[in-house]
Amino acid sequence: MRSPPPKSKKIARERIGILFCRAREFFSEDPLMSDRCVALARHISMRHRVRIDPLLRKQFCRHCYRFLVPGRNVRVRIARGKVIMTCLSCGRQMRIPVKKRHEGRQE
Repeated sequence: MRSPPPKSKKIARERIGILFCRAREFFSEDPLMSDRCVALARHISMRHRVRIDPLLRKQFCRHCYRFLVPGRNVRVRIARGKVIMTCLSCGRQMRIPVKKRHEGRQE
């Protein structure tokens, strides 16, 4: 199977971004609609073989694929150099390492 043309990949990336914006808008009114937006974005990324941006990837649970909003359905803690995000829907934890600041040589 041939890969889709680069133009369609660009359109797919734009649509994924739009769907995540819509998910953010819909969450206060209907959380299930925001979960549907995430599902559509994932489907588009798989169909066109496009990676979801790392900042967007942290906005949904990798286990139950729910759209995550801190304080509403995800608990965020910092411990031992990691950000620990706990999904309150399925209980799965996602650990993201915190990058340490690199200070240049002092002369």
